[in-house]
Amino acid sequence: MADYRNLIDGEMVDNGEWLEVLNPANEKVVGRVPACGKDELDRAVAAARRAFKDWKKTSPEERQKVVQGIAAAIKENADELFRLLTSEQGKPHAQAQQEIYGAAGLAAAQSTLTLDDVVNQDDDTRLSRTRRVPVGVVGGIVPWNFPVMMAIQKIVPALVAGCTIVLKPSPFTPLTTLRIAELIKDVVPAGTVNIITGEDHLGPMITEHPDIDKITFTGSTATGKKIMEGASGDLKRITLELGGNDASIVLPDADVEKVAEQLFWSSFSNAGQVCIAAKRVYIHKDIYDDLSKAIAEYAKTVVVGDGSQQGTGVGPIQNKKQYERVLELIQDAKDNGYKFLTGGDKDPSGTGYYVPITILDNPPEDARIVAEEQFGPVMPLLKFDSIDEVIERANNSEYGLAGAVWTKDTDKGVEIAEQLETGTVWINEFMHLSPFSPFGGHKQSGFGAEYGLDGLKEFTYPQVITVKRDAAV
Repeated sequence: MADYRNLIDGEMVDNGEWLEVLNPANEKVVGRVPACGKDELDRAVAAARRAFKDWKKTSPEERQKVVQGIAAAIKENADELFRLLTSEQGKPHAQAQQEIYGAAGLAAAQSTLTLDDVVNQDDDTRLSRTRRVPVGVVGGIVPWNFPVMMAIQKIVPALVAGCTIVLKPSPFTPLTTLRIAELIKDVVPAGTVNIITGEDHLGPMITEHPDIDKITFTGSTATGKKIMEGASGDLKRITLELGGNDASIVLPDADVEKVAEQLFWSSFSNAGQVCIAAKRVYIHKDIYDDLSKAIAEYAKTVVVGDGSQQGTGVGPIQNKKQYERVLELIQDAKDNGYKFLTGGDKDPSGTGYYVPITILDNPPEDARIVAEEQFGPVMPLLKFDSIDEVIERANNSEYGLAGAVWTKDTDKGVEIAEQLETGTVWINEFMHLSPFSPFGGHKQSGFGAEYGLDGLKEFTYPQVITVKRDAAV
């Protein structure tokens, strides 16, 4: 077990008070991190504020070089980082590798983004242009399901835009992020990136801090609403990527054998702990029996276990609170007599937060397991008759993050996609996000956007400068 320190003003520091981090596969302590409070937050924010004075004046090329250094540091240390990530998050090594290399790739790609001035008017009377100026000091709050990717998703656009940042990892998964902090300590100018750890009470302190200008948060819709309230006191800018109850729609022309495996992983990657995972899978009645059977048969080939062990496909739930919530939803389904194709029983070993792969056979639309975001290895399969009906059912949710349509007729797929009330819709794939395309939710799935130029703009204000020509002065 190792101790990991915070990055404040270019130095790795601790305050002598510690939080223990557990491995969800065996519930053993794998590391300790500082338990920070107001004093450490104030120091980090003050460092970010000082650094902002110079950083905002740097050229895009200088910022790009720093961000590319972050990408290189992550990539060069990927073997160490993905193993550490598995030990604290639980995901299998292969999926942890994807996250680490994905974070490095995201940083490298987003380092190329620039926000050019826009000329509004250029004639004999006036020259008017809009430029983008950095918001200032950013407070970033990161969840436990993709702790590295989400950290980079907040650090990189902040730096590229000319902002500085104070980042809070989840207390469940701070280790890999703090190891990255150590690796980039001499890559980023002191104070531009500050990473501090603490319990959940640290989040509201960040949200309400008077010297933080913007909040970027990924997590639950309930917490997102609290952040909006906390940020309203001084009208902080906010970006919120929140919950989803994402629907996949499978049309009758889909190839059952080809689609079954893809649909499985669209729900069960990272043990279902993905905001854009398929949480409701609607299958046309003509292929429902064959496809549901094929998915259930494939599920039997996937090993649930310790993510560090070769051959594991689905790891544990990351923390006890979420583990108990998933078990509660499964128990509710059992109590209501819903039919299970696989799973439904708690792992008898008693060690680790393991939930068996659970697939339900056509539960009612108002079942909790359908209406609520499960965020675990649970997949309700639902039968539908007509396109109009399934679109209405898919849209009947307070969420609107993502969705997918599976069909040989891509024109029909696009036609359906355009009627879904979500920020992203995939045709014949799942969970593909591009560094150059905006990602954000509709309805209660979020506020603002991440990725691409739209995401970069979230860290800036527009400023219009107008020059009056031939003015008599």
